[in-house]
Amino acid sequence: MSRENDPLLQPFQLKHLRLKNRMMITAHEPAYPEDGMPKERYRAYHVERAKAGIALTMTAGSAAVSRDSPPVFNNILAYRDEVVPWMKDLTDACHEHGAAVMIQLTHLGRRTSWSKADWLPVVSPSHHREASHRSFPKKMETWDIERIIKDYADAAERMKAAGVDGIELEAYGHLMDQFWSPLTNELDAPYGGDMSNRLRFAREVLTAIRARVGTEFIVGVRGTADECLPGGLTKTDGIGICNHLAATGMVDFLNIIRGHIDTDAGLTDVIPVQGMPSSPHLDFAGEIRATVKIPIFHGAKIQDVTTARHAIESGKLDMVGMTRAHMADPHIMRKIMMGKEDTIRPCVGANFCLDRIYQGGEAYCIHNAATGRELTTPHDIPAAPVKRKVVIIGAGPAGLEAARVAAERGHHVVVFEASSKPGGQIRLTAKSHRRREMISIIDWRMSQCEASGVTFKFNTLADAQVVLDESPHVVIIATGGLPHTDVLSSGNDLVVSSWDILSGDVKPGRNVLLFDDAGDHSALQAAEVIAATGAKVEIMTPDRSFAPEVMAMNLVPYMRSLQVLDVTFTVTYRLQSVRRDGDTLVASVGSDYGGVNRERRVDQVVVNHGTLPLDELYFELKPQSVNEGAVNYAALLAGQPQSGSSTSTGRFQLFRIGDAVSARNTHAAIFDALRLCVTI
Repeated sequence: MSRENDPLLQPFQLKHLRLKNRMMITAHEPAYPEDGMPKERYRAYHVERAKAGIALTMTAGSAAVSRDSPPVFNNILAYRDEVVPWMKDLTDACHEHGAAVMIQLTHLGRRTSWSKADWLPVVSPSHHREASHRSFPKKMETWDIERIIKDYADAAERMKAAGVDGIELEAYGHLMDQFWSPLTNELDAPYGGDMSNRLRFAREVLTAIRARVGTEFIVGVRGTADECLPGGLTKTDGIGICNHLAATGMVDFLNIIRGHIDTDAGLTDVIPVQGMPSSPHLDFAGEIRATVKIPIFHGAKIQDVTTARHAIESGKLDMVGMTRAHMADPHIMRKIMMGKEDTIRPCVGANFCLDRIYQGGEAYCIHNAATGRELTTPHDIPAAPVKRKVVIIGAGPAGLEAARVAAERGHHVVVFEASSKPGGQIRLTAKSHRRREMISIIDWRMSQCEASGVTFKFNTLADAQVVLDESPHVVIIATGGLPHTDVLSSGNDLVVSSWDILSGDVKPGRNVLLFDDAGDHSALQAAEVIAATGAKVEIMTPDRSFAPEVMAMNLVPYMRSLQVLDVTFTVTYRLQSVRRDGDTLVASVGSDYGGVNRERRVDQVVVNHGTLPLDELYFELKPQSVNEGAVNYAALLAGQPQSGSSTSTGRFQLFRIGDAVSARNTHAAIFDALRLCVTI
């Protein structure tokens, strides 16, 4: 498709603002602010996408307008005057590349915690607690409403002073639509009761904002047009609200959401993860656009360019959002314009980005380790000044990333892989129908490696001599690990691993105890496989909660599957030993808290306890290397090349990465490879 007739590349006129194409990044908070301000790291993240050709980048998933709306993670504090110069720097930098910049403003209402920041009471139009954030709110008084309306106007004025192109008010799960919904508004008139009263707060916020910023400044609303909850806002209500907002003349666009976010399950339906349908709310947004006469924006698991193009070409949307996709590949628009869509790094829907904000405090893409690290780690790999030969052992995610980066540096790369196919643990993960998208992590890297001339030698169990025969300058061990099940005081020979179940090497039992002491996906995937056969399954963990490494939104599909299959979840108990009694296995169970000694009689025990490194080849090669396998961490963290020992007689540098070092996760393995190899 040529640039002239590609729907995605056509400009869009939003009031006075000409957007150069139809692609946008919707408001989201990667949690990169420092002291509540969008400083250098935050700016670099948005500029990377701006310079690649995005038309509109929307900053700040929920910049806070009031002190009693403390962020639940590291959000921008729009109630502070010092935000203005930081936002101006960001906006100016994006404008240099022709990208428009907006910011989302909000008051969280009950969707936060009273125990954060200034310890002020959480407020809402009722006392009803939100399940996700657990705070019981104060039911708002008139003076709360008046001061928060002023806070919205103050924040909007700050953003206009910063030179942003517009603002978006969030109204899904936050204070504004807590007024709208009959489930969360128990106020009397004039702010409670019928729909007109429940919309009064929004109208007064918009009026106050317009009084400060004028009629030309762009103001939009991102809100739910159907809560999908019994007793909540219906589709009919939502269309009515959209038309009402449009009729005020104070709203320039609507960004449509369908669903509710007060629970993990609800949030996951609004922002689907892998294994869930793609673009599930696109048709719904199209229905709104057919009814409401102002521009309609939307984005929810629109992962691929084909779907985005369809959204515009079919008239369902005016602007299409691909936010998580731009975390996977910030250069989507550049690749579209260059006719290189086939090189776009795919979003695999793993949701490591969003889930990790709550657990780790900042968003990272599961397989683009440069995202969020733009100040230190390049997305475009620079050529090396000297070409070298790099030999890599293992074609899992770590090995393939090492091969990709080294080849893009211009090195001659050879990869040895013992099996017949690449993928390592990812190939095992992708056996699950719901997680099959993960294989794209491997497929994309293979295509990049093949385009760069990497040599692959499959079905080859490399030993030290095989490696030495290649006369390498650099050797990278990316052999991964194998399941560690030798964790019991006795009976280790009687258990199987979660990998045994997932690979199909071991048939599931009929009455199974699955002991999970790693808390990752493997245990839950194995439980799904076993329970799907009709077997009785108990998942046991010594932790306070099960699967802590899976995180909230990824946990939702597992729970929907496992609860229907009547799987039992047992926390705070530790499997100690297993013995055989005829055809039965007797599992002895204790507790880290003491005073417990129980038994389970089952026919199969599955242990999930991470992996142990496959590191024999590394230690065999270590004495012959110039650096004896050592990594200079100071150089690594500074983005500087590794150097060998000046006294060594070795012939090559030796490194190991990923699970060949220790059991971690896919992102860690890929980051290991990227930051090491980008300096080779």
